[in-house]
Amino acid sequence: MPVFWLSKDTLFFPSPELAGNEGILAIGGDLSPERLLAAYKQGIFPWFSPDEPILWWSPDPRFVLFPSELKIAKSMRPYFNQEKFQVTYDQAFSKVIRQCQKPRKGQDDSNTWITESMIGAYEMLHQLGYAHSVEIWENDKMVGGLYGVALGKCFFGESMFAKVNNASKFGFITLVKKLEKMGYNLIDCQQQTQHLGSLGGKPISRNEFQELMKKNRKEKILTGNWGESMGNKPSQ
Repeated sequence: MPVFWLSKDTLFFPSPELAGNEGILAIGGDLSPERLLAAYKQGIFPWFSPDEPILWWSPDPRFVLFPSELKIAKSMRPYFNQEKFQVTYDQAFSKVIRQCQKPRKGQDDSNTWITESMIGAYEMLHQLGYAHSVEIWENDKMVGGLYGVALGKCFFGESMFAKVNNASKFGFITLVKKLEKMGYNLIDCQQQTQHLGSLGGKPISRNEFQELMKKNRKEKILTGNWGESMGNKPSQ
């Protein structure tokens, strides 16, 4: 399969079905809000290392979670019963993405795909009301978080972090339950992980994912600060 070169002068993206087996669809372009939104509407996302050009992906299979299929392990019930953590929305986006940028245990400092250009791009999307953060707190200290992009009835998850056990899982579960109440029908997890699989995530074919994207493009896009619509108060 060919890999397409994107011009900075046009927002055109080739059809996601043309991506190769490894998932790379295109190279180049930029990280402007207009291009990022055009990409996400088609189920395409950027992912590249600091020493690489911008790479645009449409993997097959795609790892997703349907909110109605969320799995909550029995071991998590005490956390919710005891209100172990508090969850807020869009209160510390820059801090969340910076924490996600930090290398995981066992990784070196250069092993991150969240480059400075990516941070700037998603901070701009946040200011425009498309990118959102979820913050998890314990005794007024942020111990976990995640961020992503919301379009239509789909939340495109990007990254998460946790400083204490189960903090990110607590935040993710809380978010999914909130989104389900708001009528969201899909969480895009992009790539498969054991962590997300334990929560109900599963792989679907690129074709199936693209059919969901076509339906999602017909949904109204709501922008704004989630803290106002979802309520920044302790999770119940």
